[in-house]
Amino acid sequence: MGIFKKLSIVAFILVESIVYAQDIRVHDPVAIKHGSTYYLYCTGRGISSFSSTDLKTWKPEPAIFPEKPIWADAVVPDFKNHIWAPDISFHNNTYYLYYSVSAFAKNTSAIGLTTNKTLNPNDENYKWEDQGIVIQSVPNRDLWNAIDPNLIFDENNTPWLSFGSFWDGLKMVKLSEDLKTLAEPQEWHTIARRERSFDLEDSDPGDAALEAPFIFKKGEWFYQFLSWDLCCRGENSTYKVVVGRSKSATGPYLDKNGIALNNGGGTLIIEGNKNWYGAGHNSTYTFDGKDYIIFHAYDANDNGSPKLKISELSWDTEGWPSLKDNVLD
Repeated sequence: MGIFKKLSIVAFILVESIVYAQDIRVHDPVAIKHGSTYYLYCTGRGISSFSSTDLKTWKPEPAIFPEKPIWADAVVPDFKNHIWAPDISFHNNTYYLYYSVSAFAKNTSAIGLTTNKTLNPNDENYKWEDQGIVIQSVPNRDLWNAIDPNLIFDENNTPWLSFGSFWDGLKMVKLSEDLKTLAEPQEWHTIARRERSFDLEDSDPGDAALEAPFIFKKGEWFYQFLSWDLCCRGENSTYKVVVGRSKSATGPYLDKNGIALNNGGGTLIIEGNKNWYGAGHNSTYTFDGKDYIIFHAYDANDNGSPKLKISELSWDTEGWPSLKDNVLD
């Protein structure tokens, strides 16, 4: 979720109860398969939600938070329940949904967690139970931003939360087994960084534009996908997705040329064009034996509206990904 996001960017009107993927206006989409149904969550008032049986046609579902989290105003005064960049996982028979509460263009931010036993709103056991703040960033204390969470389990099944936007790069911190708190003693890693001007105040987001880490395990490799440059600017959006990989979840992640992501590296796999001004904030999954990447892009033929994009991934002989489907034509 870009720190320069306009609050209106995810507002949309659904004329029918079922809409096609290319017509869904979303920001920062993540997905999961529950039984035979896919559920998609994205930035929006209370966290927007959709369901699908084929990844092509989508049905709007109820927001996760009809009312804002009870702790949100303590982090962002007069918070409007516009929740950014969720992340969804299934572990120990429970669904874990991390999400971001943040002020505009500040690292006045916190990552929260809510859990559920089912994702089907019609199930009698459907109930989101908020677990509160997992991690919080404070201006002039932290040179990182607590938004854009992503949960990953390492080669030893240890849980880690990656997150971040601008400032001094993307971070990863070890979680306790309950997935609700930081493990003690704390262990932190910087997993991606770009050069930031030295003369900026700590409260300034800066000019090292990167955010939204997503870690995907395939074979012996952990792949870190992340977004570079600027979202949320319509025709001036420059969002793009780069990738690096490591045999350890905590890195260091190297790009195809061997440059570390925490030293400015990143192999480009998605960028905008004349039809789509910018493309980014991805999530990546294996569904039924196929690898998919899900992201948003700004439609040049619809006033720069952010739209849902889903493509299968192809992998070259050296194990590097690319889009199998030309979804940005």
